[in-house]
Amino acid sequence: MTDDLISENHEKLLIIDFGSQVTQLIARRVRESGVYCEVHPYNRADAAFIDEFDPKAIILSGSPHSTHWDNSPRADESVFTRGLPILGICYGEQTMCAQLGGAVEASDDREFGRADITLVEESPLFEGFGPIGHEERVWMSHGDRVSALPPGFKVIATSGHAPFAAIADEDRKFYGVQFHPEVVHTPRGAALLKNFTHTIAGLKGDWSMKSFKDEAIMKIRAQVGDKKVICGLSGGVDSSVVAVLLHEAIGDQLTCVFVDTGLMRLGEADEVVNLFREHYNIPLVHADEEALFLGALDGIDDPEKKRKTIGKLFIDVFEAKAKEAGGADFLAQGTLYPDVIESVSFDGGPSVTIKSHHNVGGLPERMNMKLVEPLRELFKDEVRALGRELGLPEAFVGRHPFPGPGLAIRIPGAVSKEKADILRKADAIYIDEIRKEGLYDKIWQAFSVLLPVRTVGVMGDERTYDHVLALRAVTSVDGMTADYYPFEHDFLGRVATRIINECRGVNRVVYDVTSKPPGTIEWE
Repeated sequence: MTDDLISENHEKLLIIDFGSQVTQLIARRVRESGVYCEVHPYNRADAAFIDEFDPKAIILSGSPHSTHWDNSPRADESVFTRGLPILGICYGEQTMCAQLGGAVEASDDREFGRADITLVEESPLFEGFGPIGHEERVWMSHGDRVSALPPGFKVIATSGHAPFAAIADEDRKFYGVQFHPEVVHTPRGAALLKNFTHTIAGLKGDWSMKSFKDEAIMKIRAQVGDKKVICGLSGGVDSSVVAVLLHEAIGDQLTCVFVDTGLMRLGEADEVVNLFREHYNIPLVHADEEALFLGALDGIDDPEKKRKTIGKLFIDVFEAKAKEAGGADFLAQGTLYPDVIESVSFDGGPSVTIKSHHNVGGLPERMNMKLVEPLRELFKDEVRALGRELGLPEAFVGRHPFPGPGLAIRIPGAVSKEKADILRKADAIYIDEIRKEGLYDKIWQAFSVLLPVRTVGVMGDERTYDHVLALRAVTSVDGMTADYYPFEHDFLGRVATRIINECRGVNRVVYDVTSKPPGTIEWE
């Protein structure tokens, strides 16, 4: 069932998901061009669903599956009889060919990584790319390949190992590409997708943050009526945007609860309280619970146990403070669209659910509140755009991601107030130097990690035996993959000197140059 938040006046595109790890990127690319789209698993996108969703075009995603496997995923047959423009990407191209009378085979010449395709026929899919014979860099990731085209199709691009790298049935507006235009490694992939959505499908691109904001406010008012809403405010981008959006919609019917765990960045608690109490005049309960959380974490060094301890205690504190504030009928959450997508298995089986999310799928029954989730259709970059539309300060909107458990997972090993204070100060110095260098907005995420290692040092004429601090900074488009930021050595030297001079307890600083994969962005 599609959400009724989207006005019937908006043109919509449907992305049918066959289990690719990068399906979300298709949606992000399409939305960047002003076209509203949603991702739905292939086995839920049956004829009745598609009738109700009423898309103007359809994209078929990639998949880890092979069309030769038993019970491999297929698009509903009605997809191809609706007269809608269709773009199949990688597996999407293969299943379209297999279902329409072509053939797909396993290939000895697999392609993974960068490749060059050659345009061999003019097509609106490659409008603006170059003349016939032009070579275009793309990103391939496939073991199977199309070996015979269905009736009505022609080849419009080839590669060294994929003679059907791009195909088209121009009369029916069916297109297929063996490569992945949604990933950043295909430099003009966004232009190709826009050619499909705007030139071929004729979509106007009427999706904007202003229209979303206006519709979200109407939806919140219709859902909440004259009832009260409680919002858990963490100080991060998502919860801040939710709070300001709700306040614009329902005013004093909203109360925010800010649980200060003692594991936030330097000065962050004061910033949150001042912004929401003084600037926005939003009713705010500030629960200073540093001692409670640090006490509960005492002696715990397993990262998953840290997360569970913090999560359970947070719910307990939040529930108690919500009751003290008079209770509410609704709880507002900052659930985002990737949370929703990742919490739904694309083929219905639990084994392929990417991960579960605490804020997707309901509440503890004892809380007896309904959910308000006004951001559940947005990606992170869209939430930032909405925050700007709402007038939130750039310091909040552009802030680097911060983990829910806070500094606890940036202190491998046992957590203590002493370690948290050291890390807070060192991290503030690091971020300050990044801002002075004008690099903050060029970096996806930068932070410090206080390692469970002590080393010998010499400060003055004295021997020291203090902590090692690791610096981390990564570039990324979506957080799914990342590379370390290539700071100049002089910059790293200045940061290390400041931290060691100003943070008692640290005598050595190192820089993490691990990409994702094989590493993760956070250390725990």
